[in-house]
Amino acid sequence: SFAELKKALYDYTKKVMEDLKAQGTTPDMVQVGNEINHGIVWPDGNVANIDQLAQLLCAGTAAVKAVDPTVQMMLHVALGGQNNESVFFIDNMIARGVHFDVIGQSYYPKWHGTLADLDNNLNDLVRRYNKDVIVVEYSALKEEVNKIAFGLPNGKGKGTCIWEPLSTWEQFFDRDGKSNEFLLLYDEMSRTYLKRK
Repeated sequence: SFAELKKALYDYTKKVMEDLKAQGTTPDMVQVGNEINHGIVWPDGNVANIDQLAQLLCAGTAAVKAVDPTVQMMLHVALGGQNNESVFFIDNMIARGVHFDVIGQSYYPKWHGTLADLDNNLNDLVRRYNKDVIVVEYSALKEEVNKIAFGLPNGKGKGTCIWEPLSTWEQFFDRDGKSNEFLLLYDEMSRTYLKRK
């Protein structure tokens, strides 16, 4: 039943958090699910069942907060340059009581639009929701994506997380294992962005 699924998600999430806490590695931030704009735990948590999706997210969040109420919660969607879709999804989650502190966005130009689309979307989300934003999954256009993320108003852009730097677009290493200019780019970006307060 859906009630059993929701309890199982809560119990599993709580157990993982308890195990992490017991070994001294309590996370600072947790996202329930990955790129959740299509849902989690299908078919019950498919976005077509938006009320149930929200209930599952609330159950996961409650489990995290039961172990450590200071952990920040991220809502992670794969809508980097898609503003209408981002707003629609986030508004629906807020209306259904889903708590989150940070908006996470994935950005792949092939699926999520241009850099201008990403910039416009992230700026609108900051203005609209007054939440921190992280580009939590990306690969290509490394320097450009970081400039956009760290350029958000009021210091709301908290960073980026590269996805799979060893394969896919703009790899860090060649087939012989030698690093290339993309790896060096992160040294420069760390000097530029990590000195911010």
